[in-house]
Amino acid sequence: MMDFKWYAVYTKPRWEKKVAELLSKTDVEYYCPLNKVVKQWSDRKKVVEEPLFTSYVFVRVDAKMQTMVRPIDGVVNFVYWLGKPAVIKDEEIELIKRFLNEYSNVRLERTRVSVNDNVKILNGPFMEFEAKVTKVNSKTVTVILPSLGYKMIAEKENIEVIS
Repeated sequence: MMDFKWYAVYTKPRWEKKVAELLSKTDVEYYCPLNKVVKQWSDRKKVVEEPLFTSYVFVRVDAKMQTMVRPIDGVVNFVYWLGKPAVIKDEEIELIKRFLNEYSNVRLERTRVSVNDNVKILNGPFMEFEAKVTKVNSKTVTVILPSLGYKMIAEKENIEVIS
């Protein structure tokens, strides 16, 4: 039985989309979270897609397939935690996908996460996910991704919070 898990790979600076494109030509399942951001030029505004995580692309592989990922142009190495490639929970990848699907102009902030800080969300758009919602107010929603050590913050527009 193949034991596929999500891992983060570290890329050369500004190579996230290129690495994702190269991975698309292989049998490796990958995810490069893209954030829709409004850019302002002197003559116009444009919505562009930028990688949410600087220098990271996620791959879903088993131990044998890791050797296929390392030699890909632009891949520096796997992100390690305690001497092994860091495993990212499936629920956290799904949470990132749902969050980016619902919000634009998401920003990341590094955060320290302690053991036992996880919660299971009982209702709302992230129902059934294990994460830590640190703040919900009239303008923003904040969710912590423990295994990545990040929190996502999104501006809320025309959204009603249901208690």
